[in-house]
Amino acid sequence: MTGNPRRHWKSVCKGLVLGTILTSCTILLYCISSPAINFSIPEVPVPYSCAHRPSQPHTKARTNTSQISPSQNCSPKVDIMFMKTHKTASSTFLNILFRFGEKHHLKFAFPDSRNDFFYPSLFQRSHVKDYRPGMCFNIMCNHMRFNAPEVAKLLPTDTSYITILRDPAELFESSFHYFGRLVPFTWKIPGDDKLTEFLLDPQAYFDPEGFNFFYLKNLLFFDFGHDNMMKLDDPRVDDGIKIISERFQLVMLVEYFEESLILLKEALCWEMDDLLFFKLNARKGSTVSKLSSEQRARALEWNSIDWKLYQHFNQTFWKKVEVYGRQRMAEDVAELLRRNEAMASICIEEGHAVEAGRIQETAMQPWQPIGQKSILGYNLKKNVDKAHQRLCRKMLMPEIQYLTELGVNLWLTKLWSHVREIFNW
Repeated sequence: MTGNPRRHWKSVCKGLVLGTILTSCTILLYCISSPAINFSIPEVPVPYSCAHRPSQPHTKARTNTSQISPSQNCSPKVDIMFMKTHKTASSTFLNILFRFGEKHHLKFAFPDSRNDFFYPSLFQRSHVKDYRPGMCFNIMCNHMRFNAPEVAKLLPTDTSYITILRDPAELFESSFHYFGRLVPFTWKIPGDDKLTEFLLDPQAYFDPEGFNFFYLKNLLFFDFGHDNMMKLDDPRVDDGIKIISERFQLVMLVEYFEESLILLKEALCWEMDDLLFFKLNARKGSTVSKLSSEQRARALEWNSIDWKLYQHFNQTFWKKVEVYGRQRMAEDVAELLRRNEAMASICIEEGHAVEAGRIQETAMQPWQPIGQKSILGYNLKKNVDKAHQRLCRKMLMPEIQYLTELGVNLWLTKLWSHVREIFNW
């Protein structure tokens, strides 16, 4: 090494201090910044419906004609509130909603300056970009901490409320991987396998007053606006589940994503082509911790409220499937899978997702967790025919880029992204 070693280390220390200050300020700005709430917002009733009725009523025909069922005329429902929960394939469903909204020229209620409604704060109408009392929105779908009274004052009466859940043990593993470095109490967990160490004795590390603690304890229940720190036998847990049941017409399940979409199509009178999707924000397999039976049991015990919530809606989900018809469901799922495979052969280079380092276009790079390059993405085929070029690009586009294309100002999100790039996160 040449030069003065003391001067070298002094320069390094100055850089680390400056970097720490800059990073801390950016994280703080991103996490707690919120537009001023106008406490004098007048109460202007929203209409019964904001539907443009863009399409003529269509006949709900069987996608597989081997069975004949009565047809009915209906118009696609376009007033939709999708409660986007964390780490539940919700970005994949968001892409479906974005494309449906563009197809029918619908109005989205978007956040301003970032890609969520100032989560983890409870949602307020003032968080909506360019909101004015009495405005009519068709679709709301970005991350929020649900606040039913405020949402109800923003959306029309005929709005269909949809959400999605995931097995809480698998969700906890995914959340620990994705958000762990943003939760300071995890920094003191020893060893390389922090997840295993944490599950051995969660109370030894968990800090209910710590920054971002909610990511690692009953995250689903927290997203719905409820207290995630209650005891399982607290009557408010059952009350909360009942409130969710009464509010949401359809609760989808990640583990049965295609079946969920078929139920959605039935409930909203959509067409099969509206459901086409590619899996977005998937992790490469080497980064996924395979939970042992003991780890799974510990994760479910730690997230016992989410487990109770999931079990409840798992039962209601299969009741809906029974009403729809098991055989009919199997046929429609097979049809959806066939169409998705056909689109993959048309749109995707190599026909599958690739690691971040192999994604050729910056516009197709998904958002990565801090310190990781674990989220897969896609390369668009170079010889896609003109009839499919636009659809293929939209289906492969990550959430942040799609939001920007839809006109959302994401300056805070992009600022945070630039800071991460500077420090090679």
